[in-house]
Amino acid sequence: MRIGELATRTGVSVRALRYYEEHALLTAERTPSGQRHYPESAVARVHLIQQLYAAGLSSRTIRDLLPCVLDGRATPELLHRLTAQRDHLTTKLAALTATRDTLDRVITNAETNLRTGEACGGGE
Repeated sequence: MRIGELATRTGVSVRALRYYEEHALLTAERTPSGQRHYPESAVARVHLIQQLYAAGLSSRTIRDLLPCVLDGRATPELLHRLTAQRDHLTTKLAALTATRDTLDRVITNAETNLRTGEACGGGE
């Protein structure tokens, strides 16, 4: 498929797809006229790249882990980096969960205030 179709099917801009190619995250066959053509598997790969970016991984880390994800090849260094990244995400998730729990308490207190006129709880 051509780059425009891949962009449409993945919801990723053409510019982002070119960026992925520049950083060796995605590859395309080239026609004699230079047009990019991607295999069907590129759709899943772009979705994976987007998911990894959303998790906070860098282009370099994504590039390095793709062989492990796609071909089952890993190195001790990659395992160390991925473990560190996972631990970082775990810490962020714990902080987000605590923030959500605090917000839930504030919402409950605000709902009580609206129903009863009772003052909202403190900063808890």
